[in-house]
Amino acid sequence: MKFFCLLFLLSLFSCYKTSRNCTDYKTGNYYSEVTINGELFKSKFKRTEALQVEVYNNKTDSSQLRWINDCEVVFKTINPKNMAEKKDIHLKILTTTDSSYTFEYSYVGETKKQKGIAYKMDAN
Repeated sequence: MKFFCLLFLLSLFSCYKTSRNCTDYKTGNYYSEVTINGELFKSKFKRTEALQVEVYNNKTDSSQLRWINDCEVVFKTINPKNMAEKKDIHLKILTTTDSSYTFEYSYVGETKKQKGIAYKMDAN
């Protein structure tokens, strides 16, 4: 009997599939939220296939985009002002909904990753 209960539970979890419609998020207007060490950081950005312009703390940064696949992209800051901005950032979309996506990112080559969520905004 325990075997059948375990089999039933496993079948329920095996039906669960994470949604990843990453192509829906290659372009558009977004705002994102990332929590680092208990502090919430918010930014707004506009993305095209090849460029992302982000506003954070009234500062604007622009990055060139290189898509690795539909769900992974590398950001290269266009005019880096310091050594940290010279490092490329790798972002991977983990899950998507109809209006947001969850992502993880890190500097290229580093193992420590941060997670966040981005919400699609109206084109206005």
